Amino acid sequence: MSRERRIFKEFESIKADASSGVTLEIIDEANMSHLKGTFRGPPGTPYEGGVFQVDINLPPEYPFKPPKMKFDTKVYHPNVSSQTGAICLDILKDTWTPILTLRSCLISLQSLLQSPEPNDPQDAEVANHYRKDYKGFAETARYWTQHYAQPAGTPVAPGSQGSSAAPVQLENLYGIDPQLVAKFTDMGFTKEQVVDVLRWLGIKKWSSEQDENRILEKLLAE
Repeated sequence: MSRERRIFKEFESIKADASSGVTLEIIDEANMSHLKGTFRGPPGTPYEGGVFQVDINLPPEYPFKPPKMKFDTKVYHPNVSSQTGAICLDILKDTWTPILTLRSCLISLQSLLQSPEPNDPQDAEVANHYRKDYKGFAETARYWTQHYAQPAGTPVAPGSQGSSAAPVQLENLYGIDPQLVAKFTDMGFTKEQVVDVLRWLGIKKWSSEQDENRILEKLLAE
């Protein structure tokens, strides 16, 4: 089967199974190499209610080499870079076989949101948050879902987004205690400076005067 025929067959298979919640769109019709996929956030997780878009680039050797995938939608997850959307998933690397399909990849990403692997992270900071403070991690992941993973026209929880919603608070995006941020913004530092330093130091909550000294030292060195 030719590469183009294989891609077209996969595209038609996904279209025929609308109940799965997985979609696939061809962006580059000239060579069918650039696609966008979407799937729903798994129920019972902080990603429930979200729709997540994935950028897909197919190498010339597809299906004998894996697709290159990254999240377009910002997602707070140990196995996804919170900065670039890069994904840590074995089937997109070493365990890929031509038997796998784009649909199975998207479903595997959906499963990854359901069952993170914090011991094999793509984003070490998020993985550390997951291991040390799961409740705080889940709150941040849910917050990101409400703000970044809502398709146009989808109702969202009051206060999560929209013209009447409160503005997104930078500290909430990274699970940092707002009171800790306020302590240093009251000293005249900007919120962006404080959050960047706290992320760099890996500090999310007030702990000790020693932490305060480390934070101040880093802020003054900026």
